[in-house]
Amino acid sequence: MFDAALIDSIVRALIPILFAALGGLICDKAGIFNIALEGQLLIGCFFAVATSYYTGSAFPGALGGMFAAGVFTLILAYGSVNRGAEPIVIGVAMNILATGVTSFLLVGLFHTSGTFVDPRIVGLKTYSIPLLSDIPWIGNALFSQTVLGYLAFVLVFVAWIVIFRTPLGLRLRGVGEKPLAAQTLGVNPVSYKYAAVIISGLLCGLGGAQLALGNVVQFSEEMSAGRGWIAVLAVMLARSHPIGVL
Repeated sequence: MFDAALIDSIVRALIPILFAALGGLICDKAGIFNIALEGQLLIGCFFAVATSYYTGSAFPGALGGMFAAGVFTLILAYGSVNRGAEPIVIGVAMNILATGVTSFLLVGLFHTSGTFVDPRIVGLKTYSIPLLSDIPWIGNALFSQTVLGYLAFVLVFVAWIVIFRTPLGLRLRGVGEKPLAAQTLGVNPVSYKYAAVIISGLLCGLGGAQLALGNVVQFSEEMSAGRGWIAVLAVMLARSHPIGVL
């Protein structure tokens, strides 16, 4: 039945995918089609939970997930930029690697398999905006979120401004569309491609943190559950436009 609770669940499910899709579109603007979003989300989930468990705080947990996914995505950056390999092949391999690595570390670090739940895992707090959160139907869904939930929506408009309204965005699009022409104008395509791929990983890490510490407070094997692939599809259907992705 269509009601306020359904809208709330839709928005909460949307946020991790939105983070990943924003990362994917930035990569695409730089000329690298990133289908490793699924694996990057999963890495973000695991390390967000692990960092939260060991530090006893959700904020370091989110940073841990973000950092781990950023490091993980260097595989794509090095393989596609430095070695000239096909990004799609590397992305498929990274998705498989992420599943194996997280399952292995789950047993190695926490001596369990399947699902890891522990009271020492601290989840992200929800913050309600007074008055706005009381709006019927959409108030709780849009204005009672974690910090990452609010950040995801803000980043949509930040990405739009940066990509289409700044010299930085113009150079990024130039690197993706005409890298040789951009290079003749003094733009270093390698730096921009690396930056785009790393930013993609950082955003996926935040999406994983939201999924594992915001939507739930646990880690389950393969808990990304196709969300990264949905993000890839969103990037394709929206033609890498931030508003379209949202």
